[in-house]
Amino acid sequence: MSDHEPAPAPLGAKAPAAEPAGDREAFERLAAELGPQLRLHCYRMLGSLHDAEDALQEGFIRAWRAFDGFEERGTRKAWLYKIVTNVCLDLAARRKPRALLPEGIGPSDRTAPLSPPSPEPWWLEPCPEAWSAEEAVGPEARLSRREGVALAFLAAIQLLPPRQRAVLLVRDVLGWSAEETASLLEVTTSAVNSLLSRARATLETEAPLAREAPWQPPDGEAAELLARYVQAWEANDLTLLAAVLRDDAFLTMPPVPTWYAGREAIVSFAAHKPCGGAGRLRLLPVRANGAPAFVAYRRDDDGAFRPIGLHVPSLSPGGVAAIYVFLLPAGELERYGAPALLPG
Repeated sequence: MSDHEPAPAPLGAKAPAAEPAGDREAFERLAAELGPQLRLHCYRMLGSLHDAEDALQEGFIRAWRAFDGFEERGTRKAWLYKIVTNVCLDLAARRKPRALLPEGIGPSDRTAPLSPPSPEPWWLEPCPEAWSAEEAVGPEARLSRREGVALAFLAAIQLLPPRQRAVLLVRDVLGWSAEETASLLEVTTSAVNSLLSRARATLETEAPLAREAPWQPPDGEAAELLARYVQAWEANDLTLLAAVLRDDAFLTMPPVPTWYAGREAIVSFAAHKPCGGAGRLRLLPVRANGAPAFVAYRRDDDGAFRPIGLHVPSLSPGGVAAIYVFLLPAGELERYGAPALLPG
């Protein structure tokens, strides 16, 4: 893009002022209408909020450049999805897939010090509730909106080659037909069916839990479990923490590649790490990836509580199955509706 050609801004693309006002206004309306769901599609493809925003920006730039040549052989929605999907495929081919556990690193000894934060982003970034906008899905969707943003599902599809990932998302999450998907990727319907079959088979063998719907507990059961989870961390009640965890639970803390496997290791971590101590932490309820989450605040020397990360506990009938603690800077935690400060 040349220096004098302004780039459209995500979710409100601005066309160059020298272009016809009708085209400019039409493009801006289209970008505003479809921007949130396109951004969510990019996030599912890439597993990163930052990469998704980059992909959407690049997609809008490409779309604006081609806007006056758009031919009404399909819908503008399908045309934009095709553009941003191709951008995502280009990015996915150049970048490592995101994960929930660091690649090639086993669980840590509970007595070992924490590793330094990784300089390269390996982790699947959590998705704020504001990103999980309602989508108009087709009749062939197999996954609900909540299932389509679940952390376990998103981590699992990162195992897929990018084109299989795209087909699975467009068919099973967006509910597009095989014919629509074939047009999107410029392949045959037979190729779409083959890619989808291989993608589903990989998930069934490599990550079967990701194909299950998120746990839907009876009324009040999840709320009680979450209340006990919060109490355990805020009061540094290690007995209660052990009681809410499954025996095979694990805890991971991106961007730190240190992680812990098993109830005993997690409780030992909570007992010996510097954030511990009754009254040192507060957990503020929010939502991430369509599920309950908590912004963690730590009390500083002045008595005020400042945000240090995001807890996303994974619930199951047997208790908390996993704890994803994303150690994010305060500026990024604002995405989840977290105030910069809680009074002491």
